[in-house]
Parts: sequence; C-alpha cells; structure tokens
Amino acid sequence: MRLTTNFAVCAALIVYSSAAIAQSKYDAGASDSEIKVGNIMPYSGPVSALSIVGKAEAAYFKMINEQGGINGRKINFISYDDAYSPPKTVEQARRLVEDDEVLFMAGSFGTAGNSAIQKYMNAKRVPQIFIASAADKWADPKHFPWSMGWMPSSRSEARYYAKYIIKNISNAKVAVLYQNDDFGKEYLIGLKEGLGDKASSMLVAEVAYEVTSPTIESQIVLIKSKEPTVLINAATPKFAAQAIKKVGELGWKPVQFVTNASSQINSVMKPAGLDNAQGILSVQYIKDPGDQEWRDDPDVKEWREFMQRYYPDGNKDDSQTIWGYGVAKAIAQVIRQCGNELTRENVMRQAANLDFYNGVTLPGIKIKTGPGDFKPIEQFQMMRVKGDNWERFGEIIGEPTSE
Repeated sequence: MRLTTNFAVCAALIVYSSAAIAQSKYDAGASDSEIKVGNIMPYSGPVSALSIVGKAEAAYFKMINEQGGINGRKINFISYDDAYSPPKTVEQARRLVEDDEVLFMAGSFGTAGNSAIQKYMNAKRVPQIFIASAADKWADPKHFPWSMGWMPSSRSEARYYAKYIIKNISNAKVAVLYQNDDFGKEYLIGLKEGLGDKASSMLVAEVAYEVTSPTIESQIVLIKSKEPTVLINAATPKFAAQAIKKVGELGWKPVQFVTNASSQINSVMKPAGLDNAQGILSVQYIKDPGDQEWRDDPDVKEWREFMQRYYPDGNKDDSQTIWGYGVAKAIAQVIRQCGNELTRENVMRQAANLDFYNGVTLPGIKIKTGPGDFKPIEQFQMMRVKGDNWERFGEIIGEPTSE
C-alpha cells in the first residue's frame, strides 16, 4: 500500500513538473535551465576603478548559482567592457542583444554610455534596468518604457544642495566644478533649478573638466580666483579627491559639497587627506562599509562574508562594492518575481512592481517602484565628514519610497 501511494505521489509530481514546464513562457535569453543577463562596465579607461561594481554583481550571481540559481535556473551574467566610451557601449549592447541574445540588461554603468543605447534598447524592446547613473532621464516610462534607473537623481540631489545653501549659508557665492559630460551637467542643471531666480547672482563660477584629464588642479586654482564661499564638487571619485586635496593645499576654506557618487571615506576622503575633508557635506542613501557606524550591522556583516568568499580581492571598505551587491540583489528579486514567465515584458512589469528592503540602503529607505514610478530609490539623508567618518543629520529627504 505504501509503495502504491509513493508511486502515485511521484507520478503526480512528474505530471505537475511537466505541466509547470509546459506552462513556462520564454523570450530569447531564457530557458528551463538558464537566464542570460547582460551588463556593460568600464573595466578599462578613465573610470576603470568603478568597475568593481560589475565585479561585485558578477560575484553575487556566482553565489546564487552555487545555491541552485533562481527558481531552478542558473544566471548567466555576461558583462563586457566599454572603457567608458559611448561608441563602445553601443557596440557591446548590440553584441549582448543580437549575438548573446540576453533576456535583459541590468546594472550597466554610466550616463553617457547608457544614453547612447537607450533608443536602441527601447526599439528592440529589451529591458535596460537599474542603470548605474543618476540622470533623470531613466524615469520616463511614457517615452522610454524599457529603461529604468536605480538611485536618486543627481538633479534632485543638487536641487537639495541649493535649498540647503539658501537656508543655511548667508550671502553665499557658489562655484561648481563639474565633469564635462551628462554626469556633471545634471548636477549643474539641478543646482540652477534649486537656486531659481538667485542663480544669476549666486553662481560666480562654472568650471568643467574632461574625464580624460590627468588632473584638475588648474581648474581649482581658477575657481578660487573667483572668490566663491561655496564649492560644489560635481566630480567622479578620482577627481573629487584631487579637488579636495588641492583646496586644502591652497589653504582655502569654502563650504564644500561632494556628490553622493564621490562620498566614500576610504577611496575619496582618505586619499584627499582627512584634515582637508573635515566638514564636507553630501548625501547618502546606502551604508558605507568604510564608516564605523555600520561595523556591527547584520546586513553589512552578511555582505562582508559574501565578499570574503566570492570576491576576496574586492575592496571591503568601498561603498561601490556594497552598491553593486545591492543592485544584484534587486536584479535577483525581479527574476524571482518573474517565476516561470521569463519574457522581456514580464521583466519590465516586475521591475516596476518592487517593494522590499535590500539591506544595504539606509534604514527606512526601501526599493519601491510602480508602473508610473521608475525610480527605485528616491530618498537620502544629509551628512558631513567628522573625524574619520560621516555624521548623518536631519530627516530622510526626497520622495517617499517607504510606507
């Protein structure tokens, strides 16, 4: 009797499994055993240091695959180098979509490169999600329904800096150092939006630098000659550190702001000199593993264990690695929600249906999206350098993403 029962159970399971497979829906890049996810990173070129984001993402999926994959399928994470060059980004995107036939692309780095492929990805109807860029353009589901960003926009960040300056710094004369591409120009636009009618009188210098430049010391000297009292440092990490160091060497004492993208203690502030960095202002939305505040945080401890096993050569004090880990967790969440309907349309549907806490954002900041809300993270908190750490202050600001 027991043998008969067990046989019946096994037969029922076989029938159920066969039915589940039969009911599965796949687009190119998905099957019963595998899901192909495309990614583009600057593994070489002027911002190659930021490629640790892609390496952390790849390491995360190595872990996932060792654990059996997602819904029984292994993740084939295919990541190519574009050297931070938009023409190369276009070439690699075509390779991923047309040759590798990925189901979707996720976590790719850079405003300029992703801008260069946005129309192509939308014309091909291939999801381009969790883009590593803070540009506003990724939250435009009406015109680009297949593109989605990840973090708070740089324009909203800059608008808040402007409001902070108007409220807290009397008779401010503002100068902006910015990268001469979409990344830097977004901050400049946001700052002017935030200053409003006061922009023409408060802005005394707008100085750009090229990402291929070896140094920006001459730009800092030029800015200082305009005698501003506030410096907005809208630069990527390498150049942000150079600027902070040069300001210190000149004995200049403006109120300084750095972008969230360049707020790392260990890879920006310490190379610039912590004495030079004291009092610098910025915003944060993720936990910086180089900050002692998170030393005993359970989620950060879990991340460190992941790093030790799957990315041992990665910098465990750099927030870019925990940033990539957080993005990878969101990619996995989308795949998990897709179930057996692994179509590109369903990938976008699930990416626009998120509501969870991934452990690496600040407490109270959730990953939340909707059909008309393509901004997974919209909140942040002000902070200032104090000693060898950031000190957060004030309320969580930005559009609410948590209940």
